[in-house]
Amino acid sequence: MNYPWPEAGTPLDQVVTPMPVIDEDRLAANIAKAQAYFNQHGKAFRPHIKTHKIAAVARQQLAAGAVGINCQKVSEAEVFADAGFEDILITYNILGAAKLKRLRELHERVARLSVVADSEAVVQGLAATFDPAKPLAVLVECDTGGKRCGVQTPEAAAILAQKIAAAPGLRFAGILTYPAIGGAAAVETFIVRTMELLAAKGMDCPIRSNGGSPDLFSAHLVPSATEHRAGTYVYNDRSMVRSGHCTTDDLAMHILATVVSKPAPDRAILDAGSKALTSDLLGFSDYGMIEGFEGARIVSLSEEHATVDLKDCRIAFPDVGQMVKIVPNHTCVVSNLFDRMVFHRNGIVTRVEIVDARGTVW
Repeated sequence: MNYPWPEAGTPLDQVVTPMPVIDEDRLAANIAKAQAYFNQHGKAFRPHIKTHKIAAVARQQLAAGAVGINCQKVSEAEVFADAGFEDILITYNILGAAKLKRLRELHERVARLSVVADSEAVVQGLAATFDPAKPLAVLVECDTGGKRCGVQTPEAAAILAQKIAAAPGLRFAGILTYPAIGGAAAVETFIVRTMELLAAKGMDCPIRSNGGSPDLFSAHLVPSATEHRAGTYVYNDRSMVRSGHCTTDDLAMHILATVVSKPAPDRAILDAGSKALTSDLLGFSDYGMIEGFEGARIVSLSEEHATVDLKDCRIAFPDVGQMVKIVPNHTCVVSNLFDRMVFHRNGIVTRVEIVDARGTVW
């Protein structure tokens, strides 16, 4: 693509918009803070790379002390395997002959690959694909209140664990959960009971994997968990500020946008529509926060335009041709909207990174 990507040394006000920009110092601080916390509490940390999808950022996380990475789909894991990553957990039920074939091929070239299952149907597909020569590690996914995937009770977890252990091509590796925010007590209760049931069957449960960025710094409230997975913490976003996970000083990602029209006194139009900002509201009533202009609300998105309501903005809003910085509601989605990310320090471009795993959604 013949796109005018900025060179190192370019001021941000000369970057073509719309463009996500990553603050190097905030990025590094977020990585260091999280890893220091888990080191302090003696837990393994496995970052979820769906937030950034960039091999270079994942290498920063591993260099800080992460034990491996968490991917969400087979195709995403393939990209990171190609980049040389050797410890990959895929936290998604993998079904269908085409995906299982690719998973087997991936398993042949990754030193430590593991997956999850929450039903006998998923286990059966995995069991028919792998063999004892190189068994696949499988964790039972448990619903501890997040109301997404997962077995519903410790008893069901123990039963499924036994089915995994009985399959010659599989190895039971432990349990995993993605809980509701503030759900530490429920997670601990579920893990402890599951371990008791497994112990009664003579089974060990080596990995007990908890997750989530909003509760990242509450991971010590689940003492039975051996590792934690989180993604959004690396950039942070508007929803993370709302949850109390971070402050605005920890926001590493912004989307630069340009005012392209002010057709009325109480309305401005930006060049960042649904193809640049996520339409994921996450409970907000607008589509991102415009930094420095309290009361200015992005009230609607079309594909290439963001409509900003200025009725409650008491600060003079930028004129046509000027830039603003937007804090996205949900940074992870933004990463899948762009081919590259621009990194900067103190407003000067430091590097441009390809979003290696963009579009890897199966």
